[in-house]
Amino acid sequence: MAAPQLGDAILFGKERGAQQFEWVDNLSVEQEIVQINTVRRESKSGTDIREEVLGSWRNAFSVIVWEGGSSFDAWLTASSVQVAQVLLTLPYSFSQLGFASGIAFQIFYGFVGCWTCYIITCLYADYRFMKEKQNAISKNHTIQWYEVLGGLLGPGWKVAALVFNTTYLLCLSVIQLIACGSTVYYINDSITKRTWTLIIGSIFMLSIFIPTAYNYRMWSLAGILMTTYTAWYLTIAAATHGQIPNVKHSGAKNLVLYFTGATNLLFTFGGHSVTVEIMDAMWRPRKFKVTYLYTVLYIFSLTIPSASAVYWAFGDVLLHTSNAFGALPRTKFRDAAVVLMLIHQFIEFGLLCLPIHLMCEKALGVHHSKHFFLRAMARIPVAVFIWFMSLMLPFFGPINSAVGSLLVTFSVYIIPCAAHMTFYRSSLSRQNAIEQPPFFIRRWTIVYTINAFIVIWVTIVGLGFGGWASISNIVKQVHSFGLFAKCYQCPKKNMDHRLT
Repeated sequence: MAAPQLGDAILFGKERGAQQFEWVDNLSVEQEIVQINTVRRESKSGTDIREEVLGSWRNAFSVIVWEGGSSFDAWLTASSVQVAQVLLTLPYSFSQLGFASGIAFQIFYGFVGCWTCYIITCLYADYRFMKEKQNAISKNHTIQWYEVLGGLLGPGWKVAALVFNTTYLLCLSVIQLIACGSTVYYINDSITKRTWTLIIGSIFMLSIFIPTAYNYRMWSLAGILMTTYTAWYLTIAAATHGQIPNVKHSGAKNLVLYFTGATNLLFTFGGHSVTVEIMDAMWRPRKFKVTYLYTVLYIFSLTIPSASAVYWAFGDVLLHTSNAFGALPRTKFRDAAVVLMLIHQFIEFGLLCLPIHLMCEKALGVHHSKHFFLRAMARIPVAVFIWFMSLMLPFFGPINSAVGSLLVTFSVYIIPCAAHMTFYRSSLSRQNAIEQPPFFIRRWTIVYTINAFIVIWVTIVGLGFGGWASISNIVKQVHSFGLFAKCYQCPKKNMDHRLT
């Protein structure tokens, strides 16, 4: 049997749906290329492997309730990660930006997020194929973003992805706890936000017992229902309440406020921190780029109406109320929304911590252990550290903007686009890419142009102006409230909470 003439033509294993490939002596190079491309596109990156999951009736209950790898499951999980506590801060961002800029930045960053998701999908698909050629794929191993960049571009890129993505995920997890302490306070204000954060942090530690993104089907479905209720509660409650007396909609009063709000919207659509983990749990990972587009459209249907309605009703009062629940009067519907958001934030907290937990497992050498309890114990230090940081920096709202400007810019936008341009700079890599340019673009030149534009825009507007504005705002909050603040932005007793 003749050896293959091209480096890409290497057999890859049967595991998880990959097909065997046999070389025939009399094939021409052109025919070999056709077979190579056929096999590449039918690899794990595009093969439906449900037969493995659904093969046993004994596991039927587990499959229905616990395990999910379809596009719909991925949509549920991505939507759960993408939108939760950010619903409560968007009216605050609108008060900093005004109506026009608030809506425009949401739409712009939403589609920029879709593009970077496509970029990550491209890199993942080629990395996955490379590992399949080497027969180096394990069912017990979850591929992560830093491994993709390290495998395709070398250790320097791996370190960059590891540092920025890990820090980003830690900050996102901290924000979830801060948001919970801030949110539950509006049901029971006899306990300070700091104490609530302490209590909720102990409950959230239980998320260490959820193994992978593959096991979030029912959790994510519940989270979507909860988020939808909360978004439409905010919209209807604000419209029903009407505008407060002498309401003002000043919009951007200064550059610090404007770029802080814009960076919070950059953060809103920067939920790619767990993209690779969600994609790797799918039966057909290459479909995730389309799934994420549906996710963004769903998010628009929640965030634009709710943020606009609350800002319309309360205007500039929101500049001093970064949590939308603090502006609305207490009712049984608001209490229901608070409870549902707390449950949803538990789900999102687990998803955001998951990649860091997996990194810890790999670092401690227990990731492939058959004893999950051992893996769960390895996750405890991460959860405790997040708990501590949420108590130290309880600045809900300003923290979102700071994370957006300093971490989302690199982790979600700059690094993926720069990595894509670097890896596909040669004609050979472009020719052999599993994911070719979308049908509405077709040319690699346009792909490069879009990537370059995103890198430049995010560097100047997000990292530059946004970083300056966000840090200025954080410093102001520390001077005003101090570290480990007992009750950040709590209403004064005997005063209308909407006027504080």
